Amino acid sequence: MKILVTGGAGFIGSHLTRLLIDKGHSVVVYDDLSRGARELVDRRANFIQGSVLDKESLTSALRGSDAVVHMAAFIIVPESVEKPDLYWHNNVGGTKVLLAAMEKAGVKKIIFSSSACVYGKPDSLPLTEDSPVKKAENPYGQTKIEMEKLIQTEFEKGRLESAIILRYFNPYGPNELHKPETHAIPNFIKATLAKKPIPLYWKGEQIRDFIYVEDLAAAHIAPLNLGGCHIFNVGTGEGTKVIDIVNKIFAIVGYKVPVEDLGKRAGDVPANYTSAEKIKKELSWEAEVSLEEGLKRTVEFFKSLA
Repeated sequence: MKILVTGGAGFIGSHLTRLLIDKGHSVVVYDDLSRGARELVDRRANFIQGSVLDKESLTSALRGSDAVVHMAAFIIVPESVEKPDLYWHNNVGGTKVLLAAMEKAGVKKIIFSSSACVYGKPDSLPLTEDSPVKKAENPYGQTKIEMEKLIQTEFEKGRLESAIILRYFNPYGPNELHKPETHAIPNFIKATLAKKPIPLYWKGEQIRDFIYVEDLAAAHIAPLNLGGCHIFNVGTGEGTKVIDIVNKIFAIVGYKVPVEDLGKRAGDVPANYTSAEKIKKELSWEAEVSLEEGLKRTVEFFKSLA
C-alpha cells in the first residue's frame, strides 16, 4: 500500500513510518515541522513539508495513496487551555481540510490517532470501546472528540469506505522530543539522568495504562485492510501507578533522585486504563513489550542524547 502519514515527523509517527516501510509499504510523511523533527523521518520515506490546513498541498500529496494515517495535531494540554482557539483551528480545522482533500484525491481509508481522554472521568474501569464519551476535561480532549465526529460523519455520508479510530492510552518510548515536554515518563527520565528532582503530581498515586510506542505503532498496521467504521482502545490492559514508574526508573539507572511534590493538578483523572479485549479479538493485536523492557529502552534513548 501507499500510505500518507500526517504528522509523521512526530514521536509516534516516526515509529509508525519505519514500521510501515519495514512491512513493505510505501510511505509519504506529510508534516509542517512545527512540532515534529525532520531528523526523525525515516530516510526511505517520501517527505513533504506542508500544513494540514493547506488543501491544495494536501490534495497533491494524497494522489495515488491507498490510505491515510492522521496523526497531525497539537497535543499539549496546558497550551490548549491557554489557546483553545489555536487548538480548534489546527486540530479540528485541519481534519476538515484533510477529509476534503481526501475526497478530492479519491482516498477512502483513514486511520485516526485519537485519545483515551475522550472518555473523561471514567464511571468504571477498565474502559471499553462502549464506555461513554464525555465532555473533555480540556480543549485538547474536546478537539479529539470533534475530530472523531467529523470522520464518523464522513463515513456515514459514504465518502469513506474505512474509518478506523484508535484511542491511545499513555504512549512512551524513544523519539519523544516534544517542546515543551509535558508527558510524565520522558520528564521523569530526563530529570533522573540529570540528577535533578522529579516533578510529581498527586504523589504519584494516579493510575495509567502505559503503552510502549513500538507496540502502539503496530496497532496501526493491523486494521489497514479492515473496511467499515471501527473504534479500538489501544493499551496494555493494565493500570500502573505513576510512582511505580518512578521507582522502576530508579532501579534501571541504579540510583535515586529527590521527588518534587507538585500537589494536585486540575483536569487529571485518578485512574485511567483500558480493556484490550476488543482489539485483541478483532485484530489479533496485543502489547508485547513489558513495562520494564520499554523503560530500559527509553532510558537508553535519552542517555544517547546526552
